[in-house]
Amino acid sequence: MNLKKNLPSGRAKLVAVINKAGDVIDIGGVANTLNLIRSEAAKALSRWVAQGWLRRVGKGAYVPVPLEFQTTEQVVEDAWILVPALFGSSYIGGRTAAEHWDLTEQIFKDILVFTGLPVRQKTKKTGGVIFSLKHVSNEKIFGTKTVWRGRSKVAVSDLHRTIIDMLDDPSTGGGIQHVSECFNRYLRKADHDLKLLIAYADRIANGSIFKRLGYLAEGREIAQPLIEACKQRLTAGHAKLDPALECPRLITRWRLRVPDRWAKDTSP
Repeated sequence: MNLKKNLPSGRAKLVAVINKAGDVIDIGGVANTLNLIRSEAAKALSRWVAQGWLRRVGKGAYVPVPLEFQTTEQVVEDAWILVPALFGSSYIGGRTAAEHWDLTEQIFKDILVFTGLPVRQKTKKTGGVIFSLKHVSNEKIFGTKTVWRGRSKVAVSDLHRTIIDMLDDPSTGGGIQHVSECFNRYLRKADHDLKLLIAYADRIANGSIFKRLGYLAEGREIAQPLIEACKQRLTAGHAKLDPALECPRLITRWRLRVPDRWAKDTSP
């Protein structure tokens, strides 16, 4: 039996769109599937939203509403699938990627997205999920892996880029304490790559990364090559270990200001 032949015309069109589009539906997908002009496709989407079959999750982006959520607020089962549609050239990174790569056992409520789009608000809530956003220039979107979530391809920072991003901006890693814990776990992984860390940091071109990385690497025998590479790349001026914290103590050998409790010593 052909299911579509037994459905009302409007419902059959919606089924065709969902089957073709995958996890996230947009106007272009509707227009192509149903051979409509864009204005007609937009009207169809609006009608399906009004009928409760779809939910708008962003500009031009829609997801099907499961039957059990048609009278309540929908929570998207896997919010990662929304990232490409909502944030364009982007990738999931920082503390969210740290969870993905098993660098931490902490569970965060938000999903951190690095996007090439302008960021007017640092957070966006849609589909029952909070996205935290950080702008990154398109030329610095590299070091990512493609993962499949349902029928959607989503970019996530690879293991090494995740560490570098969190050192570039510790707030993306949940603060420097958590970043340090992730870094320690990274060094214990069989696929850690110190040369690739340095190569990524060179491409980001933020001198603060080398100051934080060299400081955190001290006392770890496995990371000795990292310390020398960071010393060779020290830039002028002082950086903070974590810009969100009071950092009154200066570690002169790294030109790095740290909180009192982080100060191992202040000798060159």
